[in-house]
Amino acid sequence: MLKRRIIPCLDIRDGRVVKGVHFGGLRDAGDPVAAARLYDEHGADEICLLDITATAEGRATFVDVVRHVADQIFCPLTVGGGVRRESDVARLLDAGADKVAINSGAVINPNLVEKVAARYGSQCIVVAVDVRRLPPRTAPEAAPAAPDAPVPAGFEDDDDPVYEVVIQGGTRSTGLDAVAWCKTAAQLGAGELLLTSMDRDGTKRGYDLPITRTISRAVPIPVIASGGVGSLEHLYEGLAPGGGEADAALAASIFHFGLYTIPEAKRYLAQRGIPVRPFGP
Repeated sequence: MLKRRIIPCLDIRDGRVVKGVHFGGLRDAGDPVAAARLYDEHGADEICLLDITATAEGRATFVDVVRHVADQIFCPLTVGGGVRRESDVARLLDAGADKVAINSGAVINPNLVEKVAARYGSQCIVVAVDVRRLPPRTAPEAAPAAPDAPVPAGFEDDDDPVYEVVIQGGTRSTGLDAVAWCKTAAQLGAGELLLTSMDRDGTKRGYDLPITRTISRAVPIPVIASGGVGSLEHLYEGLAPGGGEADAALAASIFHFGLYTIPEAKRYLAQRGIPVRPFGP
C-alpha cells in the first residue's frame, strides 16, 4: 500500500512564514529557512512553500527564498505563488523546487498546465485548487457567492454541498464547479492536486471531508488535503478510508506553533493503521 505523506506548509509573505484564517488575518510564524530545515530533520515527506500574495500583488514568487530553502533540505520541495507563465515554472525549478504548484494561473490559462506538463513532466506539476462551499441549492454557474459572504444557516448540514473554485488568494470567485475543474486539471496533465478549503483554512476544525473525499475518488492522480488541521485526529480523518481518502495531508499551524511534531503525527497515524514513512524513535 502506498505510504501517505505528511507535508508542512510554509505560507510566505515578505520573506516570512505567516498563518491566518480564511486566507486573512495573517500573523508571523518565523523564518522559512529555519522552519524548513527543522521539518526536514524531523522527517517531513515533503515541504510546500507558497508565496500567498504573489498573484494578488502581481509580482513573482520569492525565488531567493526558494533557493535558500532548497539548499537546506533533502526532502522534495513544492513551490507556488504567482505562477502564470512557463518561464515562472522554469525559474522555480532552476531555483531548486522539485514541483511547481499552479493555482490562479491554471484557471486563467488552462493550456499552461498542458504545456508545462508536456515539457517538464506531470510528476513536477501540481495544480492547487482553492474551494469554497456555496449555500444550499446555489449552483456556481447561476450565482457565485461573494468572497466575504457569511456562512448561511444549515451550511454544515447540507446533504449535497456544491463547491466553487476561488482564485487570487480567495478574493475572486470563478463560477467553476470544483469537481469538474479538478477532473479537467488531471486531464490536462497535472501530476497531483493540492486541494484547500477556504472555509476551513486556519480554523483548526479539520479538513472539509466531503469535498476532499469526492475529489479523491473522482480523479486518477494524488490529492493533497489542505485547510483546517487542529489535531492529529484531523490528519487521520483526511487520509482514512471513508474520511477524506487523500494521498497526503498538508498542515501548518499545528507544526509552526509547536502543538505537535512530525514524528508525533506519523506515530499517531501508524497506530491508527495509516501507512507512513519512517518517523524515527
